[in-house]
Amino acid sequence: MNDRNVGFFDLEFALAGSRERLDAAWRRVMEHRQFVGGPEVEEFENAFSKFCDAPHCVGVGNGTDAIELTLLALGIEAGSEVIIPANTFVATAAAVSNIGAVPRFVDVDPDTLLLTAQGAQAAINSRTSAIIAVHLFGQPCEIDELAAVAASAGVVLIEDAAQAHGAEYKGQRIGSRSAAATFSFYPGKNLGALGDGGAVVTTDPALAERIRSLSAHGRSPEDRYEHLSIGRNSRLDTLQAAMLLVRLDSLDDENRRRRQAFAWYQEMLPATARLVTQRPNALSAHHLIVARVDDRAALRAALAQRGVGTGIHYPVPCHLQPAFAALPAVQLPAAELAASQIMSLPLWSHIERDDVEYVCDQIRQLTSSDA
Repeated sequence: MNDRNVGFFDLEFALAGSRERLDAAWRRVMEHRQFVGGPEVEEFENAFSKFCDAPHCVGVGNGTDAIELTLLALGIEAGSEVIIPANTFVATAAAVSNIGAVPRFVDVDPDTLLLTAQGAQAAINSRTSAIIAVHLFGQPCEIDELAAVAASAGVVLIEDAAQAHGAEYKGQRIGSRSAAATFSFYPGKNLGALGDGGAVVTTDPALAERIRSLSAHGRSPEDRYEHLSIGRNSRLDTLQAAMLLVRLDSLDDENRRRRQAFAWYQEMLPATARLVTQRPNALSAHHLIVARVDDRAALRAALAQRGVGTGIHYPVPCHLQPAFAALPAVQLPAAELAASQIMSLPLWSHIERDDVEYVCDQIRQLTSSDA
């Protein structure tokens, strides 16, 4: 039995370098006690909008709310269809259903596993109101091409960037080429809070104002006692904003380290584990490093015995989830095949080369022809 251990994700290590600054930020909030709507919220919104090269940011309760509030603020009607890739986290589809719209699941590129302009174009019909491009695993979709499809059809394009903080497409940050981009700050994300949190970034000031109003009980920006619509309570709280401000400072460097880890995997991973293809004009944030393998269950179990942690994102595509069984059945072969093969490899921003080397060596030993 090998006593080496390489876990799937090391959150303790990820936070260790900023522990003193996180503690100081916590103390500042405890001193002013503005736990909702404190100064750190606006400060973070300004900093994150600048980071995304988008002029407006609205902090909300979580990434799912970010999608729902954006759909509502854009006036997406109940009963209309919203195109989404089948191989996304269920929250993307749930957000569509929660506002009364209908998810239209489409297949993805078999190599990148991303929604394509061609796939979206083929799914558009008279009921289509929006397209949600999911930047899966941190790799951006072909957002310019999707924007052209959406504009031609007269539908709205939204980006689900929950895994793509700091990713770029054709040299520009994700978040400024669509109606809005939504983010999650779940603790395991590249930019993670110490609890739940989310945000929407947009170039449209009117849209940002509507989202902010809806997230605060439909409150008027001019009169806090006047409620213009039926909204909800979904605000980024001050403590989480303070934590995010600290972590945002190091995000570019941490993403750079993730890209280095991906390069190590490219160098050392055996051919029996095939990395998901990266687009040449996209700069991934590498939220996850995902390989396709045969006999995934046996390999994961054997790796676990050798101290290597792995994950699956995601084993059941949304169109095959029981929650969406009432929708018309569709066959989406690329998403379905990938779901049976994909395995997420150990990754965090400060993973060392020898950790990656150990993981790759174990996979090589377990998948070689004479294993």
